[in-house]
Amino acid sequence: MKHLLALSIILLNILFGLTSLADEVSDLSLEQKVLNIIRNNPEIVLEAIKLLQDNEVSVEINDKGETQKSSNQIFKDDPHAPVLGNPDGSVTIIEFFDYNCGYCRKAFKTIMDLIKENKNIRVVMREWPILGEASVFAAKASLAADNQGKYEEFHKELMNNRGRINEKSVMETAKKIGINIEKLKEDMNSQLVLNHLQGSNNLSKILGINGTPAFVFGDQVVPGAIDLKSMRTLVKKIEKLQ
Repeated sequence: MKHLLALSIILLNILFGLTSLADEVSDLSLEQKVLNIIRNNPEIVLEAIKLLQDNEVSVEINDKGETQKSSNQIFKDDPHAPVLGNPDGSVTIIEFFDYNCGYCRKAFKTIMDLIKENKNIRVVMREWPILGEASVFAAKASLAADNQGKYEEFHKELMNNRGRINEKSVMETAKKIGINIEKLKEDMNSQLVLNHLQGSNNLSKILGINGTPAFVFGDQVVPGAIDLKSMRTLVKKIEKLQ
């Protein structure tokens, strides 16, 4: 919660042009208002993260409720988050998922159908392994595969896998599609990969996401494996606002 309050200060500065809100952060009504703003307008989170990156500074709340400078890693977004669909598409969907989530596999087929029929869709992938160490291993491998230009192919193979994914099946899949295994192992623990996973944790808390799959369509957080018709409706809503 303390990190939410810290980001709230930045978000309010962005939204309302305020310069000093530290003394008011203890106000619970203000905290609730900020939380509502974030949930209803998730795109401002990315703006806040970008601001932190540009300024190379972040804040956290200490035990006395005061703000202080600290490492900005906790709020850093991963600028290398993989994208499915059209990287230059104007309709952006963010997906939080886990490779061992059965509903995520169902949603994968739906999202790929959506991408196939609408060439203006870009899906930003947030690897969020919450179902155990095997899921963490798969997420790290998938993100590392992106360094070899194999993310989408690897992602598809893992999502189409039958049964629970484990370290053995992940590596077998990597070999199957021609990934350099030694490089993959090295890249799996790179800072970029670790930042991405931590970023997914941070964003899920800020947006109030507590399970997979979950999507962000424009300013709307949508939990669960929704059907293609619902996705189309949400996309049209975004397009009307553009």
